[in-house]
Amino acid sequence: MSRKLFVTGTGTDIGKTYIAGLILKRLLESGASCGYYKLAMSGNDRDAKGALIPGDALKVLTMARSSQNLDSACRFVYENAYSPHLAARVEGRLFDLNAALEGLSAVEKEFDYLIIEGAGGIICPLYSEGGRRLLQVDVVQELKLPSLLVADSGLGTINGVTLTAEALRARRLALKGIVLNRWQGGLLQEDNAAECEALAEAPIVARVPEGADQIDADPETLLSFFEE
Repeated sequence: MSRKLFVTGTGTDIGKTYIAGLILKRLLESGASCGYYKLAMSGNDRDAKGALIPGDALKVLTMARSSQNLDSACRFVYENAYSPHLAARVEGRLFDLNAALEGLSAVEKEFDYLIIEGAGGIICPLYSEGGRRLLQVDVVQELKLPSLLVADSGLGTINGVTLTAEALRARRLALKGIVLNRWQGGLLQEDNAAECEALAEAPIVARVPEGADQIDADPETLLSFFEE
C-alpha cells in the first residue's frame, strides 16, 4: 500500500499538472519510488490511430522522466474540454468510481508513494446523472487523502485558496500546504502568500516562477505530506 498525496487547485488551468510534474521529478531525482495517477482527464487529443492521448499524464511523466506506463496513469480520458461529468455524458462513457479505484490500486502496487492529481477544483463533479452526483471531494474523503493546494500567485488568489481550504476543513480533510504558481514576487504576491497561509491555516510549501524546471521544496518535506 503506497502513501498518497492529492494535488488539487483553486480551479482549472491553475497549474496542477505542471506542479505535479515538478514534484514527481523532484522525488524521483531523490531516489524515491513515486508514481502518478489522475482520476479523470478531459480535453485530450487523439493519436494517428484515433486513440485518446492522456495529455496531462504524458506531460507529468515526460517532465519527471518517469518510466511509468502511460496507460496506467488514468482510466477515464475524455476528448471534450468540459468538466469530467459533462464530457463523460457527451461521450457516452460515465465515470465509474470502482473502475477508477481499480486503476489506482494497480498503480500503487508499483510505488511507495503516489501523487493523485485532481481535475479542476476540489468540488469538480466527476459524475452527475439522474440526480446523483459524485464530486471530487467525495473521492478525497472516501480515500482519506491529504491534499496539496496549487494556486496562482496573483490577484484573486486569497479567495480561491480560502474557500478551498474551508471546503476541505468542513470534511475534516488535511491540507498539508500550498504551492503558489507563476510567482514573481513583489508587494502584492508577498501579501497574498501571507494572507493565504493565515486564512487557510496551511504553510506555503513553494513559490514557483513561470517556466521553472524545479520546485523549491526539499524531498523530505514533500514526502512528509504523503499518507497511507
